[in-house]
Amino acid sequence: MGCTQPDHLLQDLYAARLSGDLDGACRAFAADAKFQIAGASETSPVGINAAGMKEFRPLLALMIKTFKLGALTIRTISVEGEHVTVHWEANVHSRITGATVHTEMIDIVEVRDGLIVNFNEVFHPLDRSSNKGGQV
Repeated sequence: MGCTQPDHLLQDLYAARLSGDLDGACRAFAADAKFQIAGASETSPVGINAAGMKEFRPLLALMIKTFKLGALTIRTISVEGEHVTVHWEANVHSRITGATVHTEMIDIVEVRDGLIVNFNEVFHPLDRSSNKGGQV
């Protein structure tokens, strides 16, 4: 089965996130894209909402600076027209605490004219055993 344009767009986005390439990650998004990222950590819920790249870029820069992704694995990509759902996981290493947590993510994305216009990510830590007693 060949990849579709949204497949390539999302795979490029995850490659940029994995390598810490802020500009590469930002190229995947329309200037007026909407963003929501939510999840549960061991100690508290996390939530980010932003409208447009002017709001989201500094948040994404902070996320890339703080958290290094490793062993990123895309489990599934489902494309239905402009809507894409991606189930993936990665080891998330906090450069602040030194902890690494295996984390599962589900991204629900809307693509229009070859760019992401709506991005929703939900994450959940899976493996607390590699946490070394700290929080991410």
